[in-house]
Amino acid sequence: MAGSNRPDQTGDEKPGAAAGSPNREQDLVRRSRELDAALAARKPARDETESKPATGGMAGFGQALKLSSEFIAGIAVGAGLGWLIDRVAATSPWGLIIFLLLGFAAGVLNVLRSVGMVAEGGPGKARNGAGRPD
Repeated sequence: MAGSNRPDQTGDEKPGAAAGSPNREQDLVRRSRELDAALAARKPARDETESKPATGGMAGFGQALKLSSEFIAGIAVGAGLGWLIDRVAATSPWGLIIFLLLGFAAGVLNVLRSVGMVAEGGPGKARNGAGRPD
């Protein structure tokens, strides 16, 4: 296979060109710069005011504490409202059961919003990107 190219050869070299010739090195440097420029253009620009996330164990501990407190708060508020409704309306235990489940769902939703897996919704916010709600 005298005419076949090895993986390190492109096949467009001149027969007299050496492997480490200055033209090939200049071409490699030029292509590397073009690739860096193309990647920089595609990379989203970071906002200068955006703070860098803290690193280390304490940042993870703080995030875990925040998420767990949001989850537990949702459950506690739901249980409290259910208990209050049971006392006022004498519907024991149905108010507690229903509002405990609603509190659980609200706690899960709060955690998902905090980690960014669910978009913040509400009236006046565009949901489909076209400026009008779905």
